[in-house]
Amino acid sequence: MSNKGYSRFYRQFTQKLLDKIVTPQVLGNTTELEKNIENQFDKKSICYVLQDSSLSNTVLIDTEAKARKLPSVFAPLMIQEFQEEDSILALNMPSSKSEAYHYSAKLIRMIEVLEKYPEYDIELVPVTVLWGRSPEYEDSWFKALFSDAWSTPSKLKQALNISLYGRENYIEFHKPISLKAAIEKAKTERPNFSPAHSIVKELNSNFNKYKEAILGPDLSDRRNLINKLMKTETVQDAIRKESIDLKISMFEAENRAKGYLTEVVSDFSYSTLRFAEIALTKLWTQLYDGIEVHNFDTVRELAKDYEIVYTPCHRSHIDYLLLSYVIFNRGLMVPHIAAGINLNLPVVGQIMRGAGAYFIRRTFSGNELYTSVFKEYLHSLLSRNTPLEYFIEGGRSRTGLLLPPKKGMLSMTVQSHLRGATKPIAFIPTYFGYEKLIEGTSYLNELNGKPKEAESIWGILSSARKIEKIFGQVHVNFGEPIFLDQVLTANHADQIKLNIHDELPQPVIQTVDQVANSILENINKAVVVNPISLISLILLNTENHALNENDLISKIEQYRYLLNDVKYDPRMMMTELSTVEIIQYAIKLKQVESVSQNNENWIRVAESQRILLSYFSNNILHCFILPALVAMLIQSYKKVSCHYLIDTIKNMYPYFKEEFFLKWNLDELENEIGSIINSLEHLGWIILQDNTVSMTLDEHVQSKLLSLAHLSSASLNNMLIISALLQQYAPAQSLTLKELENMSKAVLQKLAQTQKIQSGYYFDSATLKSFISVLKQNSLLSVKEDCLVISDDFEEKISAIFSWYDSEMRQAIITALHFTEKELKGFKQFNK
Repeated sequence: MSNKGYSRFYRQFTQKLLDKIVTPQVLGNTTELEKNIENQFDKKSICYVLQDSSLSNTVLIDTEAKARKLPSVFAPLMIQEFQEEDSILALNMPSSKSEAYHYSAKLIRMIEVLEKYPEYDIELVPVTVLWGRSPEYEDSWFKALFSDAWSTPSKLKQALNISLYGRENYIEFHKPISLKAAIEKAKTERPNFSPAHSIVKELNSNFNKYKEAILGPDLSDRRNLINKLMKTETVQDAIRKESIDLKISMFEAENRAKGYLTEVVSDFSYSTLRFAEIALTKLWTQLYDGIEVHNFDTVRELAKDYEIVYTPCHRSHIDYLLLSYVIFNRGLMVPHIAAGINLNLPVVGQIMRGAGAYFIRRTFSGNELYTSVFKEYLHSLLSRNTPLEYFIEGGRSRTGLLLPPKKGMLSMTVQSHLRGATKPIAFIPTYFGYEKLIEGTSYLNELNGKPKEAESIWGILSSARKIEKIFGQVHVNFGEPIFLDQVLTANHADQIKLNIHDELPQPVIQTVDQVANSILENINKAVVVNPISLISLILLNTENHALNENDLISKIEQYRYLLNDVKYDPRMMMTELSTVEIIQYAIKLKQVESVSQNNENWIRVAESQRILLSYFSNNILHCFILPALVAMLIQSYKKVSCHYLIDTIKNMYPYFKEEFFLKWNLDELENEIGSIINSLEHLGWIILQDNTVSMTLDEHVQSKLLSLAHLSSASLNNMLIISALLQQYAPAQSLTLKELENMSKAVLQKLAQTQKIQSGYYFDSATLKSFISVLKQNSLLSVKEDCLVISDDFEEKISAIFSWYDSEMRQAIITALHFTEKELKGFKQFNK
């Protein structure tokens, strides 16, 4: 048998064997590549590129290429008289130890033929093939031998890879690269080198980026990492300072530093990831009807060129598990996650460390040694291009609204980047959309006034036993990235160099503030309007939280129209269920119930779910808050000019932007409000004539506008309560923020008792913080020795903003402000 015949027989035998035992997973989307090849002209050929020569990998690429109607790997590559037997190029061919490194002869031939025939081109399609995924060299020789890592596998290891990882094989086709363009670039940039030199160097660099995005950086084991960090100049300086300042021995200071590192540092383990993947796959199957992931391709594109920092919202303890599962399942490296030290529990803490968690204290409390140790560890992660994850809100939201940002981790990330970066940083805001929460019971207790429970895995398990185990679907939507270098440049901070203990200069502080707010705004842009959030928002804003089924169907369709016509953002996702299916789905999840009343079918909120459903309603409230304000003003004035309406909203807007992290700037408001007015007119809810809007005379239609307007009343009431309390008590006594919060809650309780607001209405401290923040920015409020001090023109300016609002409600609030001496002393005592 000739050599060619033997090669064909061996290849066919390998293909049949692999077909039986290997099930590759193709990462990413090949649609664009398929379209490019469909539109390919005669003088352009395709050649697949592997980093290392491997027959088994080549055969697998061929199988997957043909399955997607891409050209075969084994199709001859022909240009005029030039012909290669196949269309695969291995960058690094095996050579004897004595032989110097050489470039692929095939690549050199391809370069020569394109130089001879410049009208032709060859599209190089890099392909990554991985067997098993390991983020580090494992302590176990068994895993180190078998799992794919950064070294090129031997023939024996490749055979073992096939037998052990047949169902954990990953293939990714990357964007094609024009060889002709690469040759021209090489000649321009390095005229004294062979084009092959630059082309191989660039392709190898790209392959390493692809591998790093999937395998993660080549991490050492935990013990070696701790020892390495202990020897860094930063930690050694901090140890000496600790010894001098606290008058303790160097030995004791070193032990403290090592203890802090042992407390913090993760213990990344592939075996833990595999265990977690199997366990979580079963858990999700039992808990959820499905996990829907949106816009992940954005992350995949950025992963090879950027240091990825995932910054999701924080709804549930499940968030930790869910995001890592989604990322790992789609072929990228799971991030190292900043977890609260309270979660470092026996057994659970070790599992979390193995899955990439590193533990952080709630406060550093002026502990300079701990601060130095933690910052150095974070810098080591960023220096090795390890993807990170932390929750920008700090803790879990109990209300469904985003919390104001906690900027500690973000500040340390920016500072580390300015100490010296290997890659630019891209923050990935991520939205979680649940239809039922596993911590629902504990949230319900807290909103009803019980003390906040300490966050723990045991708390989750305890809550899970009390809840019906039907949780619907969960959505993960990856938002628009924020590129740190762009924000640094915009704030003239891109040339600043910082050391670990440097105070952040003002341009860097501005950068941190801008990134933090942009992350939260982009999380809201990635909102998922699921069936539960939409039906909750509608029913909770009706009398007795119930509607005739036909009226509910009509209202759902109208609100969907409003969402589609004035879409909050292109990344917003909306449920694809029909209106009737939405109602049936909510009944299935036991969030609402169907009852018969006067021979009519009514849908009402299940009494036990009323407060919890406000959580899901709040998840999407930011999409409706601007239309609600427009409706509230029209309802209040009955007839108002568009110009006056826009100006009034502009005066209020900074307070709502801060509370809801709305995406529009002031100069964008006019167009957005115009679009909302047009949509409301199209729905028939208002009359627009001669640049004036007015309510219709039809009372049924008026009730629809009033229902929409009511969505803004909670925030307006809270803002008015805070303003009135400040006017009443800030000048007369030393009023702290905590006292103001407790007084606000007491006022709301009085209003609920007199039925001025709905029962179950609660005060969100996030509203207080955001409102106070804008008052400070507008120089209407300052803080002196922890006491709130209002400006001389506070009453005048606040009145100018809110004087149009419901006079009856404003009077009710003023009446509810009065407290007895005993009550006032109680607020002060509680504050202590």
